[in-house]
Amino acid sequence: MEPLVIRNRKITAQDLQFIQSVVHEYWGKGRTQISKILCTKWNWVQPNGRLKDMACREVLLTLYRKGLLDYPPPLQSSNNVKRAVSKIPVKEEPINCHVNDLDPIWIKMVRNTDQEPLYDSLVDQYHYLGHAQIVGNYLKYMAFAGETPVACIGWGSAAWAVQSREEFIGWTKPVKNKNLHFVVNNTRFLVLPFVTVKCLASKVLALNIKRISSDWIKVYNYPLYMLETFVEQERFKGTCYKASNWIQVGETKGTSKKGHKHLKHGKIKDVYLYPLDKNFKKLLVT
Repeated sequence: MEPLVIRNRKITAQDLQFIQSVVHEYWGKGRTQISKILCTKWNWVQPNGRLKDMACREVLLTLYRKGLLDYPPPLQSSNNVKRAVSKIPVKEEPINCHVNDLDPIWIKMVRNTDQEPLYDSLVDQYHYLGHAQIVGNYLKYMAFAGETPVACIGWGSAAWAVQSREEFIGWTKPVKNKNLHFVVNNTRFLVLPFVTVKCLASKVLALNIKRISSDWIKVYNYPLYMLETFVEQERFKGTCYKASNWIQVGETKGTSKKGHKHLKHGKIKDVYLYPLDKNFKKLLVT
């Protein structure tokens, strides 16, 4: 067997024999536990010391799909990406004023707090994409005017491949693969629909930008050098990103990745980037 490179990990024939022995030994524990056990045996970890079990699971699935690995069926259906979210009612009292007339705006990071369920509920009820379980590293924030929630912002792992982003940074594929974790994606941004406040979105975004890298360091033990987001052209104009000095670098091709296939959905999105460090190019290409 010729060596394979999957998620930056070289898999040789000897590696495959070892992987298969681990899979057979822990067959009954299921795919998730197998990937974690294999990561532990390989000492395959993220910069913060956490296991790279999602990357490992992709390695196992790729080998299985290539017919190179005997692999157990999933213990649960994989159709759970959109999990049931408990609905938490909120008062839908209209707020219509200028941002300067509101109570002070402040941001709270709510991941692993008692307010994370409220974030999930608001996003599920009011965001056009709803709530979806975030795969990989993530942070969730809520914005408040005084004690009243007015917005939600979610961040997750960066998109795997974006041509305009790679060209803007000056990334080759090997360097991108090594440094992609220093970029984070704005996966959700919701201003509650009964809140109509001019300049609120850009205000909330600016407050979040000021603290996201330091929060990321506290949770994951490494910094962020760039933010990214994708704005669907037919739905939005990207006004708050432009007002917050994000850089529009291009647009997507209207495709999405499903497993190992690229499916054309025709929804073109503008690509916006926000460097968090003036030396971002040097930091991201070394």
